Order: sequence, then structure tokens, then C-alpha cells
Amino acid sequence: MQEKGTISIHTENIFPIIKKFLYSDNEIFLRELVSNAVDAVQKIKRLAAMGQYNGELGNTMVEISFNEDAKTITISDNGIGMTAEEIKKYINQIAFSGAEEFVEKFKDAKDANELIGKFGLGFYSSFMVADNVEIQTLSYQEGAEPAHWVCDGSTEFEITGGTRTTRGTDIILHLNKDSEEFLDKHKLEGILDKYCKFLPVPIKFGMKTEYGDFDEPIDEIEEQTAEGEVKEAKPEKPKTKEVDNIINNTNPIWTKAPADLKDEDYLAFYRDLYPMSEDPLFWIHLNVDYPFNLTGVLYFPKVKNEFDLQRNKIKLFSRQVFITDEVKDIVPEFLMLLHGVIDSPDIPLNVSRSFLQADSNVKKINSYITRKVADKLAELFKNDRKAYEEKWQDIGMFVKYGMISEDKFYDKAKDFALLINTKKEHYTLGEYLEKVKPLQTDKSGIITYIYTTDPAKQDSFIQSANRKGYDVLLMNSPIDSHFVHNLERKLEKTSLKRVDADVADKLISKDDNLVSALTGDETTQVKTIFDNAISRPHMKVDVEALSPDEPPVTVTMDEFTRRMKDMAQVSGGMGFYGAMPDNYKVAVNGNHKLISKILKADKDLQTRLAKQAFDLAMISQGMLTGADLTEFVNRSIELI
Repeated sequence: MQEKGTISIHTENIFPIIKKFLYSDNEIFLRELVSNAVDAVQKIKRLAAMGQYNGELGNTMVEISFNEDAKTITISDNGIGMTAEEIKKYINQIAFSGAEEFVEKFKDAKDANELIGKFGLGFYSSFMVADNVEIQTLSYQEGAEPAHWVCDGSTEFEITGGTRTTRGTDIILHLNKDSEEFLDKHKLEGILDKYCKFLPVPIKFGMKTEYGDFDEPIDEIEEQTAEGEVKEAKPEKPKTKEVDNIINNTNPIWTKAPADLKDEDYLAFYRDLYPMSEDPLFWIHLNVDYPFNLTGVLYFPKVKNEFDLQRNKIKLFSRQVFITDEVKDIVPEFLMLLHGVIDSPDIPLNVSRSFLQADSNVKKINSYITRKVADKLAELFKNDRKAYEEKWQDIGMFVKYGMISEDKFYDKAKDFALLINTKKEHYTLGEYLEKVKPLQTDKSGIITYIYTTDPAKQDSFIQSANRKGYDVLLMNSPIDSHFVHNLERKLEKTSLKRVDADVADKLISKDDNLVSALTGDETTQVKTIFDNAISRPHMKVDVEALSPDEPPVTVTMDEFTRRMKDMAQVSGGMGFYGAMPDNYKVAVNGNHKLISKILKADKDLQTRLAKQAFDLAMISQGMLTGADLTEFVNRSIELI
């Protein structure tokens, strides 16, 4: 049997276009060809299970080998095989018509991510690395003849009788000069480990040595003792043996029922995926078959406050074939720091990412994952609140990010999101409202939540607030500037102020204003003294009647301006507020005894004491540096 022919298509230059289009991703040829081989093996197993194939299945597997001298890579399977007619149908006609559609539809597209399989181009990805491709195949059908197909990447092919004597298919790639890098054991092993690690059929890549005592059938030997007595000696068990190097786990945990798995199974799988990582906090097993198919396991890693950790740790599979670790359209943005795997045949992986976002299944999957995560967190909170509180330092980042970015998640999370105060006490949103409502409601009925972003730096402000009976929340994660803003937007009749946004007496507006110890003239005089001593245009001095226990001078920035600047900084681009100059309020406590002392001093001492009090306020904010700090130290020595 010999047949030459030309594949009947309109586009003569299909292969150059495919090569150019997908050149940067050329390693996926191995994924595509191995996936095809796995399909062939699964088909023969299904036929056998259905009683339509009665021959011996044998040890079903896919084998990858390479020959450095011949410059070939071979992908072999003992699957269903093909007849010459099937080669003409599936290789020459169907795949090539898909190739033509691909070229017509996407020749002008800019995003070619994962387009191959969509158009039946899996087999033809081999021409990205090969000048010449052969198929040696023998169909499972009784009386079938082996067939040999060869093509050099043009539209011409040749079919002759084949040499294969057992059921299955060999794909032999004769690599082009630019692709000889793939004739390397470690390179091929790396690609197989990346794309084929969890395929459902054993993938063999060469042999490996196993160590241990093996029960091998070895002839016993005779040995003669010193007395001349002959006895049988038991040979030593062999310590090593060569076995097939199977590179994949055919039954990863996401293919199993959660009831069949123990915690150690999940942890072992995590360590296999991320060998250098700490153990995760907990995990969520995903399993849904309607209205879409999706399985997987998502792990919550320990992230603490390191917001800019490496993302792309979730691996996306389709029927156990690795596709990508860019899952931003499938997984909600706030869960991109999770680790794990998602497997779904229903995600349109083989079209451009812009289309992926609009696909209805993708949106459903996104919503499903959000709901499953919320349900898991609610369950953890309900079942063991103490353990949940201990994990909050690590999971708070996810929860807060989710509440900010997804309204549906906020609605669920408001019941298990926690607020922590400076005493390290944990409260739900509802609990905290009841705690502070009596004392932290202003004269307009607005409840004020007071928070700190740096308890060490803002300690003097925290102590002042505590003296008034106010509670201070801890908001010191990188995302908290946005979370504070989100809470204020969501909570009714509630405002949030950083503890150093104003003096403690003014953080919450009430009717119990203190009487000033200064006359009107003295107030003006004190303002003039401090204006002259400070002499900074961005520092606005106000003399106020505050508690005598409060510091003589306090430097603050109003809540709105500082918050906008913080958010601009966290968001990256500085924006309008980020570019604004820093303007501060200097509150001079007219009721402090130091102010009376300043009024009675001579002019020179007035200035020095005013500067000293101002510098102390700057130190409490961590704002006194350089020459100003040196001057303060020298002045302190003189005053002592």
C-alpha cells in the first residue's frame, strides 16, 4: 500500500503561520501530543469496559523517548490506534480544516494564548519543532493493517504500510535545527513534570533506579564449609533494580471524594506542589457537576502582611492536563494569593483571554469559588472560634480584600470578619458596634471607630484615647487603608478616624467642651509665639482648650487627607492626593501648665520652650529627623 496526496485546503502556508503564531510557546507540542496519546489509551479502556474490545489490554501507558543521534522524539501509546482511512480522516481532513479556520479567524489577533486545541491543532503543534513528522500506527480492529504516514510540514503527505506489530500509535518527530534543545533529558523531564504531572494514564520517560531489598527469583548457590560439608547458601537480596520511570500521579486528590481523604493526604499533595512552602492553614475541596464541571483543591497559605507575595500559584487543568497558572479571570481577584489546583473541562481555555472574561461559565465558576470560600470561612468561625481567631492574622488579608472587591462576599463575610483592638481582643462587626456605641457616639449620633496603623509610633495618642475610655482598633496591614474606607462606606452612621487624626478631646465631637484657662489676648499671644517659633507654612497653629492631662502640643493631619494619601500610596500611582503637600495641624493645649509658664518667660525662653514643646510633638509622630533632631538634642541639654 502506498498513497501520496495533497491535503485539500485553501491556505497553502498554514504551517509557517502556526509556527510564527505560537513560536514563543513551542514547548506545548509535548503537552498536546501526550494528551492525544492519553486519549487513545482511555478510548481502548472504555471499549474494553463496554465489551466492544475483547483483546488483552496489557499494561496501558504512554511512553516518551528521544534519540540524540537521530534527532528524534517519539511519543508512543498502546491505545486505540488508527487505520489508514482513519489517518486520512482525522489527520488530513479534520485537523487541517481546523487549522484553516484557525488561520482565518486569528491571523490578526494579538493574544494567541491557548488556541491550539480549539481547532483540532493538537497534533499539528508538532510542526512547531519538527521538519518532518511520522505516524506508525496499528488499529485495535481485528484484521487491521499497520499504517505509516509522513508529512514534511507542507500540504503533501504519504501513506504506506507500517511496521508496528502491536495495537497503538507512535508519533516520531524529526526535530528542526532550532528545536534541538529538546533533545535533553532534563528539558523534556521538566516539560513533562509541568504539563503531564497528573494525567490519568501512566506516562513513562525512561528508567530509574530503585533502592531496597527486593524479592527477586535468584538461583540459590552451594558453598563448602571448612569441614567439607556442602550446604545451600541463601543469596543476598539485590539492593537496586531498574524500573519504569513513571513521571505522573494518575489519581491526584482532586479526582477523589473528600470522604476518602485524610488531612495528611491534602498536606502531602500541597508539599508535592509547593515543596519549599510552609504547610497551609486549611483547604477547600471543590466539586461541582452542574451547571458546569469543576473539581479542585484550594489552599490558604500563611501570608500574614506580605501583600505582594508571588501570585499565579493556582494551577489550572482541563481533564488533568495542565493548562496555565494565570487564572485571574476564573478565580476572584482577592483569592489570587491562594494556592492549589482547579480542573474544569468547561472553561474555554483555547480562546483568547478577552473572550474568556465574557464567557458565562467563567462567571459562574468565579461566583461558585467565592461562595465556597465564604462558606468554608463561616464554618471554621462557627465550629471553633478560638482556632479561627488564631488564624486571623493570616486569613484576614483575604477576607478584607474580598470584602473590598466583592459586594456578595462582603454580605457573607460581615458575619465572620474580625476587628482586633490594641488589647488583642477579637470582635465581629456586630459585636464591636455594641461595644463602642455607648461611649463613642458623637453629638450628631455618628459612631466613631478609632484605629491605629502603628501602635508603637502612635502610643501617646492611643494612651490619650484610652484615658477617655475609647477603644482603639489595630489596622496595620497593607490593605487596611482601603478596608477602613470600605467599612465607613458600608456601615450606617459610622465614621473611622486614626487615633492621631486629632487630639483625643476632638476625635469625637461632644457637647462637654472644656473652658479655656487663657484670655482672648493670651490665646492670640500664644498663637503668635508658636507661629514664630515653628515658622513652617504647612503647619497651622490652633490654640485650644483641652484637658490639662493632654500634651502641651500635638501635631496631627486630618483623617480625610491622610487617608486619601495612604490609599494613593498603596494603589501604586500617587494620583491627585498622593501629589498633594503634607499639611498638618498644630494643636496647642491652652490649659496645660507649660503654656502658662511660656507666657511668663522672657521672649528668648518663650521661643525655646515653644520649639521644645513642638519638637516633642514631632517626635511622638516620628517626624523629627536630621538637623532638626540634632538641634532638639542640643536644646534639651541646655534647658536641663
